[in-house]
Amino acid sequence: MVTLDVRPQLLDAISALRDCVAAARFPLPLAGAPRARANRDELLAQLDDYVVPRLRAPEAPLLAVVGGSTGAGKSTLVNSIVGKRVTEAGVLRPTTRTPVLVCHPEDHHWFSGMRVLPDLTRVWVPDHDPAEELMLPGEDPARVLRLETADTLPPGVALLDAPDIDSLLADNRALAAELICAADIWVMVTTAARYADAVPWHLLRTAKEYDATLVTVLDRVPHQVVSEVSRQYGALLTKAGLGDVPRFTVPELPESAWGGGLLPATAVAQLRSWLVHHANDPAAREHALARTAQGFLDSLKVRMPELAGAAAAQYAAALRLTAAVDSAYDSEYARVRSRLQSGAVLAGDALKRWRAFPLDCSAGELLDSLVESLSTLLLCAVTAADERVDDVWRHEPAAEAPELTNRDPGPTSVEHRIGMSVRRWRRELEEYAEDEVNDIDRGVVQDPEVVAALVATAVLGARRARSAGEGLAERIGAHGALRLRDRAGRLLTEHLDRVMHNERERRLAPLDALEIHPDPQAELIAALSVLQKKR
Repeated sequence: MVTLDVRPQLLDAISALRDCVAAARFPLPLAGAPRARANRDELLAQLDDYVVPRLRAPEAPLLAVVGGSTGAGKSTLVNSIVGKRVTEAGVLRPTTRTPVLVCHPEDHHWFSGMRVLPDLTRVWVPDHDPAEELMLPGEDPARVLRLETADTLPPGVALLDAPDIDSLLADNRALAAELICAADIWVMVTTAARYADAVPWHLLRTAKEYDATLVTVLDRVPHQVVSEVSRQYGALLTKAGLGDVPRFTVPELPESAWGGGLLPATAVAQLRSWLVHHANDPAAREHALARTAQGFLDSLKVRMPELAGAAAAQYAAALRLTAAVDSAYDSEYARVRSRLQSGAVLAGDALKRWRAFPLDCSAGELLDSLVESLSTLLLCAVTAADERVDDVWRHEPAAEAPELTNRDPGPTSVEHRIGMSVRRWRRELEEYAEDEVNDIDRGVVQDPEVVAALVATAVLGARRARSAGEGLAERIGAHGALRLRDRAGRLLTEHLDRVMHNERERRLAPLDALEIHPDPQAELIAALSVLQKKR
């Protein structure tokens, strides 16, 4: 017989595993990402709403969550087991909007706090009409848990009437799945007309996968076909490997109609007796608790590696996206360096200005044209790099993440940023030129702007501007000219590096903001390994 292990070391290992699961993120739209996100959310719900609370308080009442399809009669079934109307069965679909948890008054304290389902707001008003909708001001009805107490329900067991698992409302479907994750016992309700539907069977297979303590109820079965429908349903359960699951049949009665009231006690007597037995018999209770808890822990052997694999796929995709950016910018950086070395900046209007200098072109005009030409070269490089990135990313599904496709251009354009950087280079170059001019010990006063224009032409024009270097040497001497050209060259390299680095980082910023790291994969596997050792 399985038993519930509540050692502190096991709780510590589960808590550590829970933190690793919560830290795992799957923002890139890869093929397995939706499943990974759903798997992570389900794991967190089961850990937070069931496993950890149950191991910390094994003496707490059993929680049986009654779930099923729209119109399966869950609310009527809960009312009938309790023996009084505690949850409202309505004519509108989805019928159960706010989940209702009913327990014996002595057990109320177990559920009034945040021990289980901590994300749901509790609402409890003693002795009110269950048909009245209770809601706190401003509360989302999908995130409220209504508590009811009934002394007709024995201590040690609580029933939770969950929203429809196939509700038209997505919030209701999500809440139904969350509530089931908090169950010690899953009570799956279907009808004679819908027992072959896909949604209930998905939950039944999930319960089998987790080896949860499961009960099925075939509700609203016309008395003329009770034997045949029950036999067919039993055959389906057996075929699905669920032949040993306790199965109860509730006939169709006048009270089964929408809002028709309570079923006769005899109609639900067997199910009620089964639940009471598991609440009161220590062996049956221990078996139900241990089976559900250990079934979940056993399922981690498959689910955690799947989660780790999805985390690894996210990181691998992020690396591919990053590599495409690095490759594009590295290539364009090399091309810009090559163009600068060949004197490509001294072309077009800048070349015309140089040929007209100094007779028909001032030093300031020459510097303006060189700055514009250099800005154009850098802008073309950044634009070409981004186009190459776009071309590669177009074939990467991961690049379709909204954060990557809807890039924020920021408060300034790339033209503005590059222009600012090149103009800053010019100002610093002019300061260098002024320093050199001030250090000259001779009677002839040199214009710093002319010196700056000559050194800029020499650095940016390369072999095309050999005469600029000669003119510079004539004005400030060979040593001064060499020293100034070296400083100007290093300054140009610094600004070039800064421009390409900053634009590369801007392109990578949305991807970096997703915080996709290699750690989650190893941490998930390590947490699972530690848990298995502690078990």
